[in-house]
Amino acid sequence: MNASEMAVLAAKALDAKRAKDIVALKVDEMTVITDYMVIATGRSVPQVKALCEHVEEELAKHDLFAKRREGLTEGRWCVLDYGDLMVHIFHEQDREYYQLERLWSDGTNELSIDYDEPEKA
Repeated sequence: MNASEMAVLAAKALDAKRAKDIVALKVDEMTVITDYMVIATGRSVPQVKALCEHVEEELAKHDLFAKRREGLTEGRWCVLDYGDLMVHIFHEQDREYYQLERLWSDGTNELSIDYDEPEKA
């Protein structure tokens, strides 16, 4: 599975658990840190934690495991680092404060995701 497919899979996992404002960005030309970022919002601390855990579970079904994960215990901002993909899940106020999509979006690098299309096995 390539990094773009991983980003779509993560975004769909977030959508399935009702994350808000999901954005998937291709950032490989902007940074060496990662190729794709998926950013989403949870409405509460428990939902941020649940979203983070659900993404991990869904990607693990494809033998994809985070190299690092941070922030899960606090539940305000969880980041899952898959190398070529980083998933950021914020509590609403923290998302507004950090505005990561403003830093990493150039207006042309957002992935279009069809949430109605079923995942390929």
